[in-house]
Amino acid sequence: MEGLKYILSLWRVALGWLIAGALAWLTHTYLPPQHNPLRPLDLNDPIGLATYRKFTDLKYEPKSCLAKLDNVAVPYVPVSDKETGSGCGFKNAVSVQRIQTPLNNRLSISCPLAAAIYTWEQNAARPLAEKLLGSPLVRIETYGTYSCRNIAGSRRRSEHATANAIDISGFRLADGRIVRVLKDWDRNSPEGEYLRRLHKEACRLFSVTLGPDYNAAHADHFHFDFGSGASCR
Repeated sequence: MEGLKYILSLWRVALGWLIAGALAWLTHTYLPPQHNPLRPLDLNDPIGLATYRKFTDLKYEPKSCLAKLDNVAVPYVPVSDKETGSGCGFKNAVSVQRIQTPLNNRLSISCPLAAAIYTWEQNAARPLAEKLLGSPLVRIETYGTYSCRNIAGSRRRSEHATANAIDISGFRLADGRIVRVLKDWDRNSPEGEYLRRLHKEACRLFSVTLGPDYNAAHADHFHFDFGSGASCR
């Protein structure tokens, strides 16, 4: 009797492993890559259920992060790791003048954040400009990334202190229009719809996405970061 119980227990274990293996194979084979945590990150993939987790893993994979930028031909210059103040500095950062779209100034930015901005441009900023506004996106206006400072009203360092955040104020189109967060966010117009769609897509990708509805300090820009928090406001 004891021998039979032992054999049955072995069969249960073997069956469990067989089912787990079959589920893993089905997931890896048939689940779309943006939803499949077992598939490696591709910056050109759509934003899906597994996307955020894959990007957060890049924080601990600096060489892999640079390789991802190389794979999609983002022009960058590596920034040496350095401390610029208490709780401030650069680690796994790059200097860029553009991700996909040219920026209004050269930025030093953490590599995972740069990679995420590429995917956000690919899936939201660029295609929605043509779909909703009828003109290609030609420049992204920013207020920068790095600033050795605390979160306003807090004793905690901002993600800007490690170039792990970006503030975006507007979008220039090929037809000469500039869509600005400050003037267009609340408008019942294609420009307002464009901004609200960009904010919504960013919430699916970044740790923290803040816009004009958050507070007065963000009335004129979007804040995206890859910190330890989680907020979409």
